[in-house]
Amino acid sequence: MTERFKAFVIEDVDGKPKGAFKQISRADLPDNDVLVEVAYSTVNYKDGLAVSGKGRIARKLPLVAGIDLAGTVVESRSPDWTPGDRVVVNGWGLSETQNGGYSRYQSVKPEWLIRLPDAFSLEEAMGIGTAGYTAALCVEALEKWGTIKPGGAEVLVTGAAGGVGSVAVALLAKRGYAVTASTGRPETHEYLRGLGATSFVERAALAEKGGPLQKERWAGGVDSVGGTTLVNALAQTVWGGAIAACGLAGSADLPGTVIPHILRSVTLIGIDSVMAPADRRAAAWARLARDLDRKHLAAMYEVHPFDALPGLAERIVAGQIRGRAVLDLTA
Repeated sequence: MTERFKAFVIEDVDGKPKGAFKQISRADLPDNDVLVEVAYSTVNYKDGLAVSGKGRIARKLPLVAGIDLAGTVVESRSPDWTPGDRVVVNGWGLSETQNGGYSRYQSVKPEWLIRLPDAFSLEEAMGIGTAGYTAALCVEALEKWGTIKPGGAEVLVTGAAGGVGSVAVALLAKRGYAVTASTGRPETHEYLRGLGATSFVERAALAEKGGPLQKERWAGGVDSVGGTTLVNALAQTVWGGAIAACGLAGSADLPGTVIPHILRSVTLIGIDSVMAPADRRAAAWARLARDLDRKHLAAMYEVHPFDALPGLAERIVAGQIRGRAVLDLTA
């Protein structure tokens, strides 16, 4: 490996977190058991907050940002991993309490690693990223709950044109579910139809305050928005149905009541992708390898040079990115 390499580091500047590109060395990395040469990372909403300074994501400074990475093992003190293994890391506190993926090399703990399925290239792995892996966790949870049926009642996906939403739409449609996409961007409808959405509901319709019980419509749903949108989704879910909630792009509040839960047995399933155990991670990536159409995946992301990170961070926080933004750290 080269003596010095490029990374995006968040530091404390006058009491505030501020990020910038820096040249760092192996000595600046933690002493973990596996060294990965990072080929690609990606820009998630949480990354946008961290890089733009609009959210205090990094809690231990200085810290390399980036909650995702895909690359190749170059050194290992672990018997589970050998040089040449293609790996992906999602979560585990990267960019929060652990050095993250915005670095040409990163030292990681063996238990954080998932072996990348042969179905995907390293670039495609970050086209999926934490957002797509989280979507797979949501679909896994809904299917285990058991109320969504191929050809049955509609399955709602909120924030459908975003990273989580795009992959959720594609995975659900592949399984034969009737997918309704919620988005505030009509220009994305054709894109979402291409992924398998069969109908649409305007974001504003779900964002308006409604009654605690509304007309039953959704057999289940994937929500990455939170707030009133999630409350309305729950109020419109059929008896015994469930909503898998994995994000708070709209709000962290839940301004609703227990009425849908106790009168319709509606369940709110919380999905945490950061600390999910290895078996759930492996199952999610296996689902992605099986059910995510490569043509659909190609339509979901664009590749950008590493230097484009600050601008992409601003755009994702402003809701201006469709699908996924992949960073090429090799360029």
